[in-house]
Amino acid sequence: MLANPILDFGVDKAVVQYAGSDLQRPECILAERDGTLWAADARGGVVRIGPDGGQQIITQKRSTSFAGAPSEAARYLEGTLPNGLAFAANGDILVSNFGTDRLEIMTREGDTRVLADNIDGLPIGKVNFVLRDSRNRIWITVSTRVKNWMHALRTDLTDGYLARYDDGDIRIVADGFRFTNEIRFDAKEEFLYVVETAGGCITRLRIDERGVPSDREVFGPRRLGKGAWPDGIAFDSYGNLWGTLVYSDQLFILTPKGDLRILLDEGDPEQLDALEQAFFRNNVTEDILFRTGRGIAPWMASVTFGGPDLRRVYVGSLKGTRIPYFRSPIAGLPMVHWNESIAGS
Repeated sequence: MLANPILDFGVDKAVVQYAGSDLQRPECILAERDGTLWAADARGGVVRIGPDGGQQIITQKRSTSFAGAPSEAARYLEGTLPNGLAFAANGDILVSNFGTDRLEIMTREGDTRVLADNIDGLPIGKVNFVLRDSRNRIWITVSTRVKNWMHALRTDLTDGYLARYDDGDIRIVADGFRFTNEIRFDAKEEFLYVVETAGGCITRLRIDERGVPSDREVFGPRRLGKGAWPDGIAFDSYGNLWGTLVYSDQLFILTPKGDLRILLDEGDPEQLDALEQAFFRNNVTEDILFRTGRGIAPWMASVTFGGPDLRRVYVGSLKGTRIPYFRSPIAGLPMVHWNESIAGS
């Protein structure tokens, strides 16, 4: 292989640009070939940002619970909170709703229906992320069954799980994760990489032809350094795994060998120390948690490759109101929808 171009790269904030404005909780971002972006939005749907910069909120019923919440905690705990997004094969938008605890599907005009809200006869829990693979299988992560997800930010809770949705049937395929978050397949769809936010690490599982996982192992360091609360991940075409550390506002990569490199560090050391001490005591409070978050994408939550050559990196966040982006030295790995032709997209 040629030398890894990421090893000599660092994010220069002086050249960072921004897309969108007045967004609410743009946690996850989808990019299309024509330059259109779709960002999750706490008003109950998505914001479509066109190639010309024009934007449109699309939601079945506009929610004001996020902007009008009486407290920071209520803002991130109550109401509809679209989180992870993926395109269905027909161009509809799969939504993992972290507020309503449901897997939903929404047309590009806003018509919405629920795909799943329970599993094995029990409430599904905090649905975090959704991913469609090349075989049109839908994978979802559930972070925890604890209703107040802040109470699940502890070292000893392993109630997160990975599920697969097929033609109306949803089943758990792997469990015992510490706050399951984003997932991605490698280029061959041989391994599925799973973020464990409270575990401070990335786990991967081999996926066979039937979609059955095996050979579970930690990829890279067993803990991604100080302030290691990983959230979103994405592969580039070289095989580097890009990721975010949400409360410490760091952007990192793991090389194909699993070596860790920090590309951008926006965190507040003092607030990070306080949160880390509380976390290892299993005593994270709302007051300590919400003091964190600053920089170009406060509570940095996701990474998306886009642009005509897939070298534009968009960073999603939980506290931001716009989407920062910059050029990567290497193209991203195309997501399954990238080469699909969707009428009217």
